[in-house]
Amino acid sequence: MPMLTLIDGSSYLYRAFHALPPLTNPEGEPTGALFGIVNMLRTTMKAGSDYVAFVCDAPGRTFRDDLYPEYKANRPSMPDDLRAQIEPMMKIVGALGFPILCVPGVEADDVIGTLAVQAAAKGIDVIISTGDKDFAQLVNQHIVLINTMTNTTMDIDGVVSKFGVRPEQIVDFLSLMGDSVDNVPGVEKCGPKTAAKWLAEYPDLDQLIAHADKIGGKIGENLRAAIPRLPLSRELVTIRTDVPLDQGPTDLTMRDRDVDTLRELYARYGFKAALNDLDSAATPTAASQAPSPSAAAAAARPAAPAEGSLAGEGEYELVMTMDRFTAWLEKLETADLIAFDTETTSIDAMQAEIVGLSLSVEVGKAAYVPLRHDYPGAPKQLDRDEVLAMLKPIFEDPNRPKVGQHGKYDINILSHYDIAVRGLRHDSMLESYVYNATATRHDMDSLAARYLGYTTIKYEQVAGKGAKQIPFSQVDCDTACRYAAEDADITLRLHHALWPKLQAEPKLRSVYEDIEIPLVPVLAAMERRGVLIDADELRKQSQHLGKRMVELQQKAYASAGHPFNLDSPKQLQAVLFDELKLPVKVKTPTGQPSTNEEAMEAIADAHELPRILLEYRGLAKLRSTYTDKLAGIVNPRTGRVHTSYHQGAVATGRISSSDPNLQNIPVRTEEGRRIRQAFVAPEGWVVMAADYSQIELRIMAHLSGDEGLMRAFREGGDVHRATAAEVFGVAPEEVTTDQRRAAKAINFGLMYGMSAFGLARQLGVDRGEASDYMGRYFSRYPGVRAFMDATRDQAHRDGYVETLFGRRLYLENLTSRNQAHRAGAERAAVNAPMQGTAADIIKRAMIAVASWIEPRDDVRMLMQVHDELVFEVRADAVEEVRAGVRERMSGAAELHVPLVVDIGVGKNWDEAH
Repeated sequence: MPMLTLIDGSSYLYRAFHALPPLTNPEGEPTGALFGIVNMLRTTMKAGSDYVAFVCDAPGRTFRDDLYPEYKANRPSMPDDLRAQIEPMMKIVGALGFPILCVPGVEADDVIGTLAVQAAAKGIDVIISTGDKDFAQLVNQHIVLINTMTNTTMDIDGVVSKFGVRPEQIVDFLSLMGDSVDNVPGVEKCGPKTAAKWLAEYPDLDQLIAHADKIGGKIGENLRAAIPRLPLSRELVTIRTDVPLDQGPTDLTMRDRDVDTLRELYARYGFKAALNDLDSAATPTAASQAPSPSAAAAAARPAAPAEGSLAGEGEYELVMTMDRFTAWLEKLETADLIAFDTETTSIDAMQAEIVGLSLSVEVGKAAYVPLRHDYPGAPKQLDRDEVLAMLKPIFEDPNRPKVGQHGKYDINILSHYDIAVRGLRHDSMLESYVYNATATRHDMDSLAARYLGYTTIKYEQVAGKGAKQIPFSQVDCDTACRYAAEDADITLRLHHALWPKLQAEPKLRSVYEDIEIPLVPVLAAMERRGVLIDADELRKQSQHLGKRMVELQQKAYASAGHPFNLDSPKQLQAVLFDELKLPVKVKTPTGQPSTNEEAMEAIADAHELPRILLEYRGLAKLRSTYTDKLAGIVNPRTGRVHTSYHQGAVATGRISSSDPNLQNIPVRTEEGRRIRQAFVAPEGWVVMAADYSQIELRIMAHLSGDEGLMRAFREGGDVHRATAAEVFGVAPEEVTTDQRRAAKAINFGLMYGMSAFGLARQLGVDRGEASDYMGRYFSRYPGVRAFMDATRDQAHRDGYVETLFGRRLYLENLTSRNQAHRAGAERAAVNAPMQGTAADIIKRAMIAVASWIEPRDDVRMLMQVHDELVFEVRADAVEEVRAGVRERMSGAAELHVPLVVDIGVGKNWDEAH
């Protein structure tokens, strides 16, 4: 039977834009949505179809806008990065030979609906390629939906399974729920379960309306209130199937491809896999004719593949016998570089158990060794302990180079089985992060898309998602092999794509080889070690916070004149803006008065209630994030709390942490500082905290070379007092508290690009006075002004700024037409060299300290928080450790001013400050 495929181009364009990372080509043009569309079209072409059309929305109003002027009124305007991809998308679609349909006055849905119904009437089977649920109303025995991006198909049974209603009920189902995105009114509080329940009892909307008086409760009241608008909602969500069209289904045949145009567009936007397919079809030997790598790159990576081969399909082996495993062991023993990856029961490395392990030593070839798949009927697998014992000498050999993708996780997993991984020479995540931290996310899927033009198998495709997701141990071994072996293979491919880029940039290579890679085992060891928590102390603090929150709640009631729910944005809107008539300074994307933190800060001077709310929320966050949570995440195996450190998350090079986030424990409030009292040392040990003093200001002095600022640090006094003396023209001993506060705000504010307006707000003075302060500051410290101007100029010239050690931060918005975005990028350009250099310095310090303490049994490095390192130290070794830590932290960089380290000791983290 003939087949018609109708592609919902508008739906896919938006979905690809929001689903994929913000990819760009080397010229900075956005390509994410375009990349998704190209891959979807390539998949559609491979599937084959007798007739096909790419359907998209035409510009201008449609009949639905005439029916209901508020239709889609809440939709934000199309992002500039998406708008820029429409023209090249249409060029590619046309060059591929797809018929393109854009019909004025109706939506793409209506064109697709009309063609689908016409084709079905002619006995043609129809596939609607879309991600839009509205098309479920068209499904019948001849029409099915397929979402090419998620590889899912929906027939009649699929509609019933997903929505709980039959296809012919979908229109009524959608009418009842409404659609906030398209601004289609529905029944308030009616979700999919309620709508499906009603339509199971009453087969259509008309009968439900006729029996609306039988629906009880508040939802019944909502239904009856919505009855006058439900006919309009039904008309808005109904896909038309009678649109007059110039072409019928059988007119929609593919034209010949315009190969030259496709080659030009694919090359421009960096679509390597598509280009490779195109060139392979035209000249089968094209890949073999790719230029060979440079001699230096070849020496560093023997047998490196030609670039064109990095996006092809892989050959993967499921290793189920000892003979095959032994054969792979022999490959590992002679390999120049081993890519490896573990599959586990959890993303929490401290709780996870290994399920299997994948290996690759040659691009395009990999193996998966399942060890603990336990689904019913699972085949016999190799013994886990025997396999790991045979791999142990290879993994622990520092002279056998290895590469991972986020290898720290795998190092920690293997440590549970008495394997201390050594020789991690490369990490594809960190190669990407150092090469360009802001070009893309650094997960494997994003990197494969950007640097290989390759679409990886997603975890959800093999294990499901949401409540139906199964553990990896229950994924069948064949499917698991395709997913897991690909991970090792793609890790190796990414290394071959990224390593030459770093080799070509000596400064970046140094950051990678001297800072990021040596830091991996240091962070891994800190994660495994964890920190001791006093659960009883946390419980006391939770009780205290709860009591204080109740007090604030009562205070808020008194301020408002009646009780209300402090956690309800809707009730807050009513109290603040309807009853108290406070000014609306910040709005939500839908135009409603905002009650977020920024909004409350903006009106805090207008009434006492916003300030009460801010304090209440701060305490609630402390309680939910730390005092209630920390005791509950103590690892039962170690008795400690283990955070996860992230190297590739912050563009400036800073380390971040999560689960728990140790970087966000507030220290400016008494309640926040008290949380640190629960971080304790074991009996006979103490907590030692070593903190760089004003490190970013010292880096500013070094980078700017300003004599006045350097002198202030070299003399070892209070730099803020010294700055105040310079700015206000008084002797240091005559500086007032307010003058020192102003100088401190200027010192730190300038590093973050603070304007005179921002400084005025912080100091509570008028803008003219703040501007005068800044003018006097720059007249006293002219080197700082010159440094800031030169840094901005460099950023505009090169598109990036550098740290002292050569780390780069690329700043895309420097050329933005949006003045606010451009100004933000210029502020970041000034701050990044200081914040990034501070990050590099503490990373270098961690590597040096870790090397020094490795053979010792009287000190353990526990945490890194901003510019601070926290240790457990045996009580009798405090002075020796203090001296050793200070020496190595102070020596982590050579600046023109002293690098001062403040070190405190106590029975808990708070006391150590």
